[in-house]
Amino acid sequence: MADVLIRGLVGLLPVASFLAVLLYLDGYKLVKLRSVIAVVGAGMVTAGIAYLANGFLLSASEIDFTTFTRYVAPLTEELLKALVIAALIRAHRIGFLVDAAIFGFAVGTGFAMVENLHYLRLFPDATMGTWIVRGFGTAIMHGGATAIFAVMGLALLERGGRTRPWAILPGLAFAIALHSAFNHFFVSPKLSTLGIAVVVPLALYAVFEFSEKAVGNWLGKGFDADTEMLELINSGRLSGSPVGRYLHTLKDRFRGPVVADVLCYLRLYTELALRAKGILIMRENGFDAPVDQATRAKFEEMRFLEESIGKTGLRAIQPMLHMSHKDLWQLYMLGK
Repeated sequence: MADVLIRGLVGLLPVASFLAVLLYLDGYKLVKLRSVIAVVGAGMVTAGIAYLANGFLLSASEIDFTTFTRYVAPLTEELLKALVIAALIRAHRIGFLVDAAIFGFAVGTGFAMVENLHYLRLFPDATMGTWIVRGFGTAIMHGGATAIFAVMGLALLERGGRTRPWAILPGLAFAIALHSAFNHFFVSPKLSTLGIAVVVPLALYAVFEFSEKAVGNWLGKGFDADTEMLELINSGRLSGSPVGRYLHTLKDRFRGPVVADVLCYLRLYTELALRAKGILIMRENGFDAPVDQATRAKFEEMRFLEESIGKTGLRAIQPMLHMSHKDLWQLYMLGK
């Protein structure tokens, strides 16, 4: 029993520990622990679905097991894990490369844990060398492949725009190729494990370094832009600005009360965006700023205004708002 426990720990602890390190490196605390736990749970569910899907495909096809694990299993497993990340991006739960990497690795962590526990049940007498490969190689590969997909997918979506969902396909192809290459064991399993254990941490560390700088730049530029917008609205000088001239064109398309609601919505959105950026800056300096009741009331007012303005009106005012993944994410973060 002690030997089985040790093997289980070797299979589970490396990937869980690496996920904890990623959370520690998140200087802006962009991701909450409870959210990570929920995504790990989603990865576990994905592993169960993948087990059933792979079992069906293997029995329904005439492909031998080795070929299946090299070419079919990577496709089904990475596709299922990618669906979790795609859902998070679509719901604006991911805004920066840092949280993309953390959530991607969390999905892979949950998947790898279920897979290794299943493997432990089937082969409790497997050698320690096998468990080193599974713990430091297979498990880290699962987390790393999905993290790389999440980072590439978010980066390409931001470059191509939210209306181009196929931008996530290159990242998915890369994750599948990495998974397949690992399962081929072109070199010995231990050397493949060593490669994964070295390359994945270095790649994710580079992502963190780049994203931390990007967050800082975004905070600086966004803070200035939001402050300028709020000053224009509060000073009554908005009508002479490009935003004011755009609002004037909406008078021909919408009723007067709707245009007034649009102006209120713009003010609330800008105030909340500034508040969210302020929270991030405080987190970077080690302070925690809880959301007060007045801020929650503003979100209630925003929801009321969204119903009043309607979907057509909201689409019309998007050019005036910073509707990137980062900006939508910051409002979600503040709302939570």
